[in-house]
Amino acid sequence: MTDSHEEDTTLLHRSGIALPGGGSGPARAHYLLIVDGEGKGRRIPLEKDPIVIGRSAPADVVLVDQRASRAHCRVCIALDEVIVIDLESSNGTFVDGKRVTSGAPLPPGSRLQIGSHVLEHEWRVRKEVEESQEIDRDLDNASRYIQSLLPAPLAEGPIRSDWVLVPCVRLGGDAFGYRFLDERFFAIYLIDVSGHGTGAAMHAVSIINVLRQGALRDTDLRDPASVLHSLNDMFRMETHDDLYLTVWYGVYDVQTGTLAYACAGHHPAFLVAPGREEAVALQTKNCAVGVMAQATYKAEVTTVAPGSMLYVFSDGVFEIIDTKGVDWGLEDVVPLLLQPPIAGLEESRRILDLVRQHAKEPEFQDDFTLMAFEFPSRAQQRLPDATWPDRGR
Repeated sequence: MTDSHEEDTTLLHRSGIALPGGGSGPARAHYLLIVDGEGKGRRIPLEKDPIVIGRSAPADVVLVDQRASRAHCRVCIALDEVIVIDLESSNGTFVDGKRVTSGAPLPPGSRLQIGSHVLEHEWRVRKEVEESQEIDRDLDNASRYIQSLLPAPLAEGPIRSDWVLVPCVRLGGDAFGYRFLDERFFAIYLIDVSGHGTGAAMHAVSIINVLRQGALRDTDLRDPASVLHSLNDMFRMETHDDLYLTVWYGVYDVQTGTLAYACAGHHPAFLVAPGREEAVALQTKNCAVGVMAQATYKAEVTTVAPGSMLYVFSDGVFEIIDTKGVDWGLEDVVPLLLQPPIAGLEESRRILDLVRQHAKEPEFQDDFTLMAFEFPSRAQQRLPDATWPDRGR
């Protein structure tokens, strides 16, 4: 019986296809890069032994895809050329849009479609791929570290919170936090560092750690303008690799039910009253942090009605292209905030699900970061009068 690999080699040899191998130069290898579908960005190396791609084991490469057959196709290297053989799959195997009836070559740059997955053939220098994978690991580690610094949701008390962070395929500079400064004042902050990659992410980590630890000298952390001024002095872009940041910082006074807030180049947060008839933009016109040495920052104060919701989020929430091909803006997200809550579903998750329903692509081009805060009434908290803050003092 003839070995299947030999059959593939014979098929290629008879086709007269030019081979990419041979000659001198850096060592290269064949890879399949998932460019669409579950596991997007995953790179599959192709070695001398053929691999079977399918929906479940014993396939060598398993794709989570109901449109793929259990053993969908075989991919092998013959005379340094990649060959694809359909294994009588239900929905077919396609190379650059053409269905594979027996065996077909997959030249570098061509795309292999298996169910809802699309894989691109890369003919890459091994060292470049190894370096790229090392960078990917660094980005993953940085992303995990950032998420380890994020606060836990609050399920009870005078302020309740939940949040969602969906990192984009590139590591971004989003970070956020909230904490009680003391028994009376509760701080909320979100920062967005310019750029992407480990540099922006680590810069965000530095700033978040300063805010978490209250490590701003001669600064009243209850005063948003004072906080922005100190951050601007500490994180000048000329001494931080030209990185600047936008910030939304607010402080809620539990006793008075007021919220002091200030923006530094950031879009507004939105306060939604219990009736959900209007989303009030909370924004002050201040320049981004790190840009101007002598910048001044101003804050505003608003009253928060019991039962209100506050939404603080990054621009990755609204910078999408919808299913009609239209670029969204901030005004497109506001109606989603006003829709009624869903029992048993966190508010941040509700907004994420709605945005995903409208988005053309499943992957976000920037970090999707959103915090939702509820300011429950005394009745909602089910607290006795003695434990409710005296707002008359």
